[in-house]
Amino acid sequence: MKTKITREHALELLHRHVKNEKMIFHCLASEAVMRGLALELGQDEEKWGLAGLLHDLDVEVTNAEPTIHGTQTEVLLKDYDVDEEVLDAIRMHNECSSGKERTTLFQHALAAGETITGLIFATTYVYPDRKLSSVKTKSVVKRMKEKAFAATVKRENILECEKTGIAIDPFAEIAIRSMLPIAGEIGL
Repeated sequence: MKTKITREHALELLHRHVKNEKMIFHCLASEAVMRGLALELGQDEEKWGLAGLLHDLDVEVTNAEPTIHGTQTEVLLKDYDVDEEVLDAIRMHNECSSGKERTTLFQHALAAGETITGLIFATTYVYPDRKLSSVKTKSVVKRMKEKAFAATVKRENILECEKTGIAIDPFAEIAIRSMLPIAGEIGL
C-alpha cells in the first residue's frame, strides 16, 4: 500500500532529486503561486500547491530535455499515493513531452503559474535592492512585453492565465503577493 504524499514528503523528494538551489527556489515559488491561484479560483490549495512544488521534480534526472521533462516525475513518485489530477498537471506543464495541448483549468494554471515565477525572479534582480517587496505588478507586466528580457521565459505560457479567467495584471499581482511570504526562503 502506498503512502499518501504530504508536503513534507514532497520537500524531501525535491531535495533528494534536485540539487540546484535556484531550481528549488523556483519550485517553492511555484508552490506559493499555485496556492494563491487555488484560493483565487476556489480550488484545492493543497493539491495545487503540491503540483507547483513537484512540477520540476525530474528536471535534473532528465537534464531538462524538453522531449522527456515531466514524464519521469511519476516514476520518482511511484512509492506515494498522489492524486491523478496532480500527476496530470505535472505531465502537462511541458507540452513538448506530453504531445498534447493543455485543456484543463489546473493544467493552464500550473503552466502559467510556474512560468511567471521566472519573470518575477528576473524582474526582482534588476531592482537596486533585489527585493521582491519592491517589485510592482506593473513592472512585471511591462517586462512581459520586452522579449529580450528574461528571453527564456515563455510569455505564451504566462498568458494561459487568461484561460483560467484571470487577466495578466491581476495574475501578476496574485503571483507576487503569493511569493512575498516566502521571499527570504527563496533568496528574494
